[in-house]
Amino acid sequence: MKKPVKPLGLYIHIPFCKSKCIYCDFYSLPRAEDRMDRYVSALCRQLAEIAQQTTAHTVDSVYLGGGTPSYLGEKRLRHILKTVKKHYHLSRDAEITLEANPDSAGDWRALRSLRRAGMNRLSLGGQSADDGLLRTLGRPHTFAQAEEAAAAARRARIRNLSLDLIYGLPGQDLAGWKDTLERAAALEPEHLSCYGLKVEEGTPLWDMHEKMDLPDDDAQADMYLWTVERLGALGYEQYEISNFARPGRASRHNMKYWTLCEYAGFGPGAHSDLGDVRYAYLPSLDTYCAGVEAGVSVLESSEHIPSRERDIEYVMLGLRLTQGISRQEFENRYRLPFAPIQSVLERFRATGHAALVGGRWRLTPEGFLVSNQIIGQALEALAGEKLRREEANARRDYRVR
Repeated sequence: MKKPVKPLGLYIHIPFCKSKCIYCDFYSLPRAEDRMDRYVSALCRQLAEIAQQTTAHTVDSVYLGGGTPSYLGEKRLRHILKTVKKHYHLSRDAEITLEANPDSAGDWRALRSLRRAGMNRLSLGGQSADDGLLRTLGRPHTFAQAEEAAAAARRARIRNLSLDLIYGLPGQDLAGWKDTLERAAALEPEHLSCYGLKVEEGTPLWDMHEKMDLPDDDAQADMYLWTVERLGALGYEQYEISNFARPGRASRHNMKYWTLCEYAGFGPGAHSDLGDVRYAYLPSLDTYCAGVEAGVSVLESSEHIPSRERDIEYVMLGLRLTQGISRQEFENRYRLPFAPIQSVLERFRATGHAALVGGRWRLTPEGFLVSNQIIGQALEALAGEKLRREEANARRDYRVR
């Protein structure tokens, strides 16, 4: 029998949290034992059903995200991992990530049990080394607990540790951010995600941000540029706007999103991109569980997007990565000229915001700070070229190249 060769990532959404952070706009709910049991049952049922569509794939990444997956408890998490192993062709070196809050990841024996069940990458939501800021954000832990969780992970022989941090917090200055990053780096994680605080509509932060002393754009820019420089000096390679890793430790799963690879999502609100179809499930735990139990659709949306029509995504996502985008790759995939995009990038190269390295266009750290503007102009140029071609085809002018 021919072995499946197409790589596939699995995203498994665990929507339970101890409390809601003021900046979070992800779908999440308070934890409750009976709801968690029902959810795991429905989730594993759907994992088994969808597996029948992936017989040509090898799963090389599994990501349990949330919410706070660690609040689900060791027993339920092991059951999910067992279900994945039973129904999917899992590569021997698959990256299997568990997101966790520090206050629920301090038991090294539980982490060891999960490692033995297959989990080999732990992503801790540390966010800040300032306990006062953690309280402001509504985080249910201290930085000391983050240090304890990191130590527990190492004792459990987890060799791939990631830390999430946020800069641009209320009242934070450059010195405060430097302290957080240095203390986080001292834990020697293999991976660091450093995000600027975003004020999302519909969150508690949105309602109160005007009364908060938030760093302005210039202050956030200083924090970001220092981060890139400092982590580079410490041996971390930047591979995406907000992500840094030791060599060979970039998040394999997240790279799937940015490089247009296939992934299947599970759980309320989860998104998938499988077989040229992009679809999402309804963001409602009760609807999801009831639908899976009854064998009816729980889809919120579904759209067929052929690979050759993903030129916009290629540019938009590729310019988030330090590997950038390639003229040859773009033209071979999408049968469109790269020249209009290159014209935009040439202008930004002259200002130090873009660079051409090894035949690939990428943004510089300064360029990442204004990436929305650069990507917007590149996509506008691409749209103009596509419109020009459509108009030429309408008048049967086939001289347009």
